[in-house]
Order: sequence, then structure tokens, then C-alpha cells
Amino acid sequence: MQYDSLNPTISNATKDVSPTGTQTLLRGLGVVQAVASGARDLKEIARVIGTTRSTTHRLVSCLVEERYLRVLPQVGYLLGPKLIELGFQAREEVPLAMLARPYLDELSALTGDTVHLAIREGDDVLYLHKNPGRNGPEMRSRVGHRMPLARTGIGKALMIDCTQEEWQRLYQISLPVGGKSMVWPQHQEQSWEQFRQRMLDYVAGGYAFDLEDNEPSIRCVAAPVRDASNRIVAGISIASTVPYMPLEKMAELIPLIKQTAARLSAELGAKA
Repeated sequence: MQYDSLNPTISNATKDVSPTGTQTLLRGLGVVQAVASGARDLKEIARVIGTTRSTTHRLVSCLVEERYLRVLPQVGYLLGPKLIELGFQAREEVPLAMLARPYLDELSALTGDTVHLAIREGDDVLYLHKNPGRNGPEMRSRVGHRMPLARTGIGKALMIDCTQEEWQRLYQISLPVGGKSMVWPQHQEQSWEQFRQRMLDYVAGGYAFDLEDNEPSIRCVAAPVRDASNRIVAGISIASTVPYMPLEKMAELIPLIKQTAARLSAELGAKA
């Protein structure tokens, strides 16, 4: 690779002849996008954004000086530390529940069912937001409520990236004494092998179900939310009672919950 400079700087004269205004801003953003997409030298960046080599050099030099880009010998141009700082600041400035609210409201309006947002905290699901549904009786979930991960649909969505060893540990600690549900005495627990097979299906499909695993007559469809590192940071779910949530409807809701989770993930910097 050839570079005009491995440590570009800007003189006052260069700044004076740099493009100005909106065009400069858009070109500078184009440079950042080009580098983010893999352009590593001036020739490739210029080709991507459609500018001359001299104009590209001025833009790139300015971005390096301001730490939006960095340049490494034998590698070329990379995204700079300023973008990392701004990324963390942007993530911290908008709480997840606030960022998710429009998407949760949209799901509520479309389905009429209860919609949840939750995160993993230890071995539990912690509910951050709840939109009560119009269909059926009120559920006992509430903001700040905790439930074992392995017993809820949204918890299983949060577990999708875990190892099978972790699945088994979380499954075992969620088991009630005597093998029957404490909230539903007639409900027989599924075996570890049944649970494992369901989790494998959820990994393949990118969603998770609650088939009355936690509360009698309550079912839900859930999906994981990811951040810029592709790490699962939250889950969203659509839940209702059995009369309003037959298996056919659950299957129909899978694309909707996955699409909504993907849109919220994009807000957190995740790539499609």
C-alpha cells in the first residue's frame, strides 16, 4: 500500500483551501463511512467518495488530526479513538428503555398484547418496561420484577448465545422442588433434553417462546436485542393468555418480533 503520509498534518494554508460548508461535511462523513467499510488508503477512499486525491488527502488529514481516524504503518486508515468516545457517550446518553419505547408502543398498537423489555441481571430476567395489553387479564409481570431466565420466553431469548453448559446450569437452578411448578402445581416440568432441543431451535430461528413455562395459560414470543459488538443486551417479547395467543398466532408473530428487535438493535449500533 502507498500513502501520502503516515502521519498527516494540516497547515494553515491547507485549511484555507479546503472545501467549505455542507459539501465538506458530507465528504468528511463519506470518508469515515468509507474507512468503516474497509477502505484503507487514499486511492480507495477517493474512489468510494468520488473526490480527487488532493481533496481526499485534505479531508483525511483533518480527520486524523481531530482523532476521528487513525493511520497505522502497513495497515492504513482506521476509525479513530474519538469515534469510540462518542459511541460510548451516545450509548450512555439515551437509556435503553427510552430508546426502545417507540418500538414497544408500535408492537402494542399492532398486536393488542402485553409487550415487555428486559435485560439479564445475574441468573434472572429484570423487566425494564411493560406495555399492558388490551387482550385478556393483566399479567403479574411488572417493571423491576425478576424471574429466572430459563422460565420465561424473554429469558430464553437472552440465553440464545450462551453455551449448552450455561443453558443446563440455568435450567437446573430454575427447577422447583419436586419437579412441579410452584405457581402451577399441575404443570409437569420439561426434561433437560426437551429444554435443550427447544433452545437449539431458538438459536436457529433467532427467537424464543414461553409455552406456559412460567405462568399457567401465559404464552409469549420473544427476540434478542444486540448492540454494536453483536452482544445480546436486552430482549423484547409479546405475551398474552392462551385464548389470544394460539400456536398459529405465535408463529405469525416471529417475523414481527425479530424485525422489531433488529430495528432496536440498529439504534444500538448493531449491523444487519
